[in-house]
Amino acid sequence: MNRNHNFVIPALLAALLAGCSGGNTTPSATGTAPALAATVGSATSWTSAKWGGGGYVTGLFYHPSNSSLLYARTDVGGAYRWNASNSSWIPITDGIGWGGGEGAYHGVESLALDPNNDQLVYIMTGQSLDSASHGRLYVSSNRGTTWTHYDVPFPVNGNANGRGTGERLAVDPNNPSTLFYGSRTSGLWKSTDSGQTWNQVTGLSSTIANGGGMMGVEQVVFDTSTKGSGQPTWIMWATVAPDYAQAAGLTSTLYKSTNGGYSWTPVTVPSNVSGYYIPHTVRAADGNFYMVFNQGVGQGINGPSFLYKFGATVGNGSWTQLKSSTTNGFGGLDVFGSGSTARIALGMTGWSDTSKQIQVSDDGGNNWHEVEAGMPHTSDSCVGWIEGVTIDPANRDHIMHIHGGGVCETMNASSSSPTWSPKVNNLEETVTLSLVTAPVGASYKYINSAGDIGTWVDTDLATRPTRGPLNSWSSGNSADMAWSDPTYIAASGVDNANGHVVKGFWSGDSGNSWSQFSSLPTGAAANGSEVQSIAVPSRNNVIWAPPDSVPSYSTNSGASWTATNLPAFGATWNGYYRAYRLAADRKNPSKVYAFDSGGAPWSNETGKVYISYDGGHSFGLSGMWGAQSMAPNGWHDTSMAVNPNAEGDIWVTDGNSLYHSVNSGWNWVQVGTFASANGTKGATKVALGKPLAGSSYSAAIYVEGTLNGQWGIFHSDDGGATWARFNDDMHQFGDNNVLAADQSTYGRIYVNGAARGVIYTN
Repeated sequence: MNRNHNFVIPALLAALLAGCSGGNTTPSATGTAPALAATVGSATSWTSAKWGGGGYVTGLFYHPSNSSLLYARTDVGGAYRWNASNSSWIPITDGIGWGGGEGAYHGVESLALDPNNDQLVYIMTGQSLDSASHGRLYVSSNRGTTWTHYDVPFPVNGNANGRGTGERLAVDPNNPSTLFYGSRTSGLWKSTDSGQTWNQVTGLSSTIANGGGMMGVEQVVFDTSTKGSGQPTWIMWATVAPDYAQAAGLTSTLYKSTNGGYSWTPVTVPSNVSGYYIPHTVRAADGNFYMVFNQGVGQGINGPSFLYKFGATVGNGSWTQLKSSTTNGFGGLDVFGSGSTARIALGMTGWSDTSKQIQVSDDGGNNWHEVEAGMPHTSDSCVGWIEGVTIDPANRDHIMHIHGGGVCETMNASSSSPTWSPKVNNLEETVTLSLVTAPVGASYKYINSAGDIGTWVDTDLATRPTRGPLNSWSSGNSADMAWSDPTYIAASGVDNANGHVVKGFWSGDSGNSWSQFSSLPTGAAANGSEVQSIAVPSRNNVIWAPPDSVPSYSTNSGASWTATNLPAFGATWNGYYRAYRLAADRKNPSKVYAFDSGGAPWSNETGKVYISYDGGHSFGLSGMWGAQSMAPNGWHDTSMAVNPNAEGDIWVTDGNSLYHSVNSGWNWVQVGTFASANGTKGATKVALGKPLAGSSYSAAIYVEGTLNGQWGIFHSDDGGATWARFNDDMHQFGDNNVLAADQSTYGRIYVNGAARGVIYTN
């Protein structure tokens, strides 16, 4: 395909020539101008912008010997520890990894605590069930302040279906160097050296099963209330999902070992729940077990479902049915006390009957009543995906449950009308897909386009935002504002609550009110991927680049669209969506830049930058006075930023190197020594923010990538002549979706990390 379009007419050529020399006194990256060295030192103070939850917490855990210690695990956003002194959550996995797929290890499939040592924490992590993938066990000896990790010989996926299932990882309370893990695809595993090495427990099964939806061995429970004897716990139980039982030729979904896990015998379950999943098992103080049985599997399922009490000490065990439902699936389960006065709390995971959310029995399961649905709530109703319920071991009236938006709690569960509130202070698990900061003087800080929570204009970092086009379940994909008139905003997204429909919006009053685009550009409706871009040169003028499509422009806030002359993509690459990345020049709205990253590393199509001099209507290829050699890479490993303080000043990362142009893209120089190394990309994101006072370049530069073999965020105050690392090892946040810099506060950047909301430096 011919990508070199013949746009060089005399008037345009004159404009191009003027753009090469007009008014830009910014030094080039050659360092010939006087330079102020990059400020040395890391940004060690990071704060979460307020949203409050927003993601799926998949488990809550009190330490078995210290009820003041409470932990939470999430499906994609790491783990947290509760800080009672200020009633907020402490993220404890922000130091885990950066780049090279490290974000996958923020998917926590299971968490375990050693009852003999309240400093020890174990988390099993990963986000793939591919047979070639291996998870990681992270171990902390200081309650999650620092971690050591060991690769495990089986795949782990903290974000897979049924991720709210009870704990697969278990520490032998009598012999705590022994750990067991119920894997999804390869049976039961055992470690005798605190997780450093693992062996499959072939006494249960040696089968390695295939299938991304496999639930496998769901839970391991030790049949003891003792601890610290130094001898193995001989009697233990394992629940086995019917999918793995069938693949492995097992005859039951419940197994018992009397020799420390060496061999296992099937236990017959009641006939009406034969072949059901057992996502939650709780051992009460009297040795009885309480088990949930669901015909379906995963979050949000409906019935039929059953709750049984299992008298494990009576012969081969006796079963007593306590509750059943044909409509609601049964989710979380916890028991306080034992016998006829036991308080049992049972979560409803389905949506068929929203009059039931948390059912409680105070007489061991004979009678039940609702304690949440229809009760007072101080905020969101906390409905849906109630896969985990926890009763405070020190206070039976304090009940918490997890759900799709975080954690909810009541402190007065025995009241006739319990009051429920979110318990999500500083627990931030949203996924920002795009973030654009506002110019100095705007009434807001930035526009956040995020998965599942939509698009929001943030005016106060300490307060949950209220300015957005949709207040229902939605996803924001891209947004921009007119730099000289930031009250005008345009945004794209997906209305998930109403059929996952792609929509576009504009606001003329800084996000206080919104109007929907009355039409969509070609290609937009077909694909709701975040791989897309919007640029706003001026009020009413919008350019939208949908996934795998030619960008279009509108001069009337989306009432109509006209295709630009940018080349159509010749191919898409194995599911890699491709889109032009658009940016309007902040000094001259007639100039708009479009960057095509090539689509994928193996596309053999080099990255290219195109330039428009008529507000984004027609484009020409840049680099006429110097060949571009930008590497091909996917959308998420590349970026483009314009300097808002200088016309024609553009920065591009191609996944390997950092490039700079001071003349609207006609000449490009490679800046710094960023280069891919050790499995990490060289330069993936670039952002420009308020400059350091007295610096020789008109913006502070921040780059995510690999410099001198080290991956991280780096910054420069002298136009890229010198660099210093900006983050430190305690603030790595896994992988990162966005990098944006504040225009009003020097040294403030915004990142997302691996599903950690919006995090900013102070």
